[in-house]
Amino acid sequence: MPAERLDAGPAGSVPRRRLIDRLPAVRGRLRAEAPLSAVTWFGVGGPAEVLFRPADEADLAAVLAALPDGVPVTVIGVGSNLLVRDGGVRGLVIRLGRAFAGTRVEGETLVAGAAVLDASLARVARDAGLGGLEFFSGIPGTLGGALRMNAGAYGREVSDVLVSARAVDRAGRIHDVPAAALGLSYRHSEAPADWIFTSATVRGRPDDPAEIGARMDAIREARQASQPVRGRTGGSTFANPPCCKAWELIDKVGCRGLRLGGAQVSERHCNFLLNTGTASAADIEALGELVRRRVRAASGVDLRWEIRIIGDPLPGADPAATAATEGEPS
Repeated sequence: MPAERLDAGPAGSVPRRRLIDRLPAVRGRLRAEAPLSAVTWFGVGGPAEVLFRPADEADLAAVLAALPDGVPVTVIGVGSNLLVRDGGVRGLVIRLGRAFAGTRVEGETLVAGAAVLDASLARVARDAGLGGLEFFSGIPGTLGGALRMNAGAYGREVSDVLVSARAVDRAGRIHDVPAAALGLSYRHSEAPADWIFTSATVRGRPDDPAEIGARMDAIREARQASQPVRGRTGGSTFANPPCCKAWELIDKVGCRGLRLGGAQVSERHCNFLLNTGTASAADIEALGELVRRRVRAASGVDLRWEIRIIGDPLPGADPAATAATEGEPS
């Protein structure tokens, strides 16, 4: 057995054990200092202190139950609406994989694992002749993330079709709850922050697969025409405030095409931020904060990030301060 490694502390201090050496045994996979930039759509960000890919729900529950107190837990999906800061993410980062990507049709309902891509869920429903779920084809990411934020697209959202959900909490307890217990509202869920969704049941309605497919084609064409779907982006950046569309507020203050470092507000849809190829996470976050500041100054509206931002900045980096003091970037 290899010798246990220690993290060096300040001069004269006692070295501390690495987190990966303090974790319980798993049946899945653990990796220390795992790069996360490659698993996010922005393509930026620092590493996970430890990345855990559980073998199944029982493995996930057992590890959570035995996890040392005080170890932060962060769950990520395919990184579609995620910005990982450049300093990385402390604690245990959990990414659900193949064991959580199954689907099955039960009458007019579809049971899917939390790692199922939203677009894949829509295709399964189409093939089964279940209508009303095609909006999932317009949502990037996985079902687990869609549950957490009550994601939606093209006039519908998860709360419109959700029957029930299953989750594991920080103590390893499993919860099966009806949709009403999650307190879903616009881009928000009241589910406890420590719940990790593992599966959900959604309800469709009998329909002709060809007609469902035609509606999915229309959604795909609309996305391609109006959104930078081939860019390195994180999807819709800010939630729409009650008064209006976020993109309209951003456009009115002249932020379409705005650049900061390697980050840019999309020319095609200005509620999308882009990594033009050289951006850091700090560039992207600072540009978003600059957009928020300009919109707030002009309209009094405080745009809320729809993109999830996790992790720590590099030492000395402060995106909010950078955005607040920035002049007029090109």
